[in-house]
Amino acid sequence: MRRVVITGLGAVSPLGHDVASTFEGLLEGRSGIVTISKFDASNIASQIAGEVRDLDISPYLTRKEAKKVDTFIQYAVVAAHEAVQDSGMDLEKVDRDRFGAIIGSGIGGLPMIEAQHRILLEKGPRRITPFFIPSLIINLASGHVSIKYGLKGPSSAPATACATGTHSIGDAMRHIQHGAADIMIAGGTEAVVSPLAMSGFASMKALSTRNDEPHRASRPFDTGRDGFVLGEGCGLMILEEYEQAKARGAEIYAELVGYGMSSDAYHITAPAEDGDGAIRVMRATLADAGVNPEDVDLVNAHGTSTPAGDVIEARAIRAVFGDHTDEMMVHSTKSMIGHLLGAAGGMEAVVLAKTIQTGKVHQTANLEQQDPQCAFDAVKGAARDADIRIGLSNSFGFGGTNAALAMKKVD
Repeated sequence: MRRVVITGLGAVSPLGHDVASTFEGLLEGRSGIVTISKFDASNIASQIAGEVRDLDISPYLTRKEAKKVDTFIQYAVVAAHEAVQDSGMDLEKVDRDRFGAIIGSGIGGLPMIEAQHRILLEKGPRRITPFFIPSLIINLASGHVSIKYGLKGPSSAPATACATGTHSIGDAMRHIQHGAADIMIAGGTEAVVSPLAMSGFASMKALSTRNDEPHRASRPFDTGRDGFVLGEGCGLMILEEYEQAKARGAEIYAELVGYGMSSDAYHITAPAEDGDGAIRVMRATLADAGVNPEDVDLVNAHGTSTPAGDVIEARAIRAVFGDHTDEMMVHSTKSMIGHLLGAAGGMEAVVLAKTIQTGKVHQTANLEQQDPQCAFDAVKGAARDADIRIGLSNSFGFGGTNAALAMKKVD
């Protein structure tokens, strides 16, 4: 089996428009969660979100091009540019028949649907833009990136709710392992801080309503958590076959060594109370990586800040890692940027790779009174330095779909 390493990272997040500013914000314990400014949310129960603000897309798309694509595609184009540049590869020397893209989204172009529906009602069907369909369908994030860089290898776009970004990276890893590609750009992108999405999640009573304290609203593993905070952004990475990366002298963030998938087969939105699906996906990932539970130093948890979800994930972690749970760290990136839905797994994989490279572990923010049912070292209070040899990233989605990745430090 061919080895797969991470050689480039790209991000757009509520904390910044690149990896450096996003990771710096996490280490500082800053929150990117604010009162919604994209529209008037005053009549919605939850009025806060992790918004991407003041993103200048003009270096990446002309004004005419930008009008033809939904925001989730714009985020992918921006993050892809950073990831490709960060990888240091010379595209003129790369076999682009063996370079592919897998960039998924949980929902896709919902804001474009909302906007065009208004036009339909107010002005009629003849005023709908001819770019409506290609601007919103999920695979057009991969499509635009493939077209921009001439990538003719495998191209697809998983849509597995909150596990999308993780499935995208894992699937890309498999293509390289099995020889179908040498390089892949993979991750997730999402931009649904919109009236319809916010109203839909609010009607499920899934969102935090701590509207007067946006920065303190996302609080995974804390007794005061009251729901997740919707976020938006994109997290992408360049995956590369190890020998090729080594030969060109690439900087390697980490080796991607394990990927697991499972299904709860239980409920359309709720995870199984015993954590069965989460347990099986973590065990499958560790087995795929060929590592023991006691080898893991850090878990970047799904950690959404929902009353039930956090406890069930904690229960699953304890079942998988046993007494070693007390020796390792478990933190949640969502505590500062919210839940990026289909982009969450991509963003959290980027954060894990950066954590392994730098040896700096961000805190779980807003952890004031840790739930005794979430009994582990949740990196409370401040970031810390630690030698992370092996890390795990968890993602669990509606429909009971689960995914996890294992990364290893490359000496």
